[in-house]
Amino acid sequence: MTAVSSNPHSTSAFQTIADEHTVLRGQVGSGLHGVTTGADDRDEMGVCIEPPEYVTGISRFEQYLYRTQPEGHRSGAGDLDLVVYSLRKWARLAAAGNPTVLLLAFIPEHELVLNTDVGRELQARPERWLSRQAAARFGGYLVSQRAQLTGEKSKKHTNRPELVDVYGFDTKFAYHMVRLGLQGVELLTTGRITLPIPEPDRTWLTELRRGEHTQAEALDRATDLLDQLNHLERSADLPQRPDQGEIDRWLTRTYLAWWEQRGLLSGVL
Repeated sequence: MTAVSSNPHSTSAFQTIADEHTVLRGQVGSGLHGVTTGADDRDEMGVCIEPPEYVTGISRFEQYLYRTQPEGHRSGAGDLDLVVYSLRKWARLAAAGNPTVLLLAFIPEHELVLNTDVGRELQARPERWLSRQAAARFGGYLVSQRAQLTGEKSKKHTNRPELVDVYGFDTKFAYHMVRLGLQGVELLTTGRITLPIPEPDRTWLTELRRGEHTQAEALDRATDLLDQLNHLERSADLPQRPDQGEIDRWLTRTYLAWWEQRGLLSGVL
């Protein structure tokens, strides 16, 4: 088993922070979306509230990474890939409209591994993080998946040649490309992401992963969804940007309350 942190000299300390101070954690991979092939690994994301010295001191905690497989080896069925962000970093990414990070605000209860009052409050107010700039983030991720699917992004068309051998294209890139468009459009029009993906799109995406739709069909859907995202970036009933002052106040209250409840302030005051 391999544990990786953003500071190679503090892996054990960062693991302790992630283990003891996580406030929300759940599945964020294909199982959450309801689009699996039976050979998927398990992706999880969490957020934690790091101790005061990692906020005000020299040391910094931004994220803790854990992978069953060693770095550089692909995860397979049954493997776990986990990232635990500091709540501050998660909030920055969510407010910027990061598609993967925002999933945590909408994970249904049965897909959660751990929850607390802080996690419930985070999920209760997803609108705190939302703005029209999410359209550009979802669109950018869609375009990135499309570039990898078509080989535009690098000389290597894929790191999954077995899919290309069977289907003629990397069906996983195609699936993520369309999924990002669907979820981005839903978020910009309803203020939520439904998990798992609603029908009939869930079945269509599952069929795409099994090679039952062509690359051209996937690209056509992605083009339409990207056009919708570009329109929603201008017209969605959301603010142009999140209210940073409100987010800062919530983070400050949340951090201070967590530290006080656990007696973490007594050692630094």
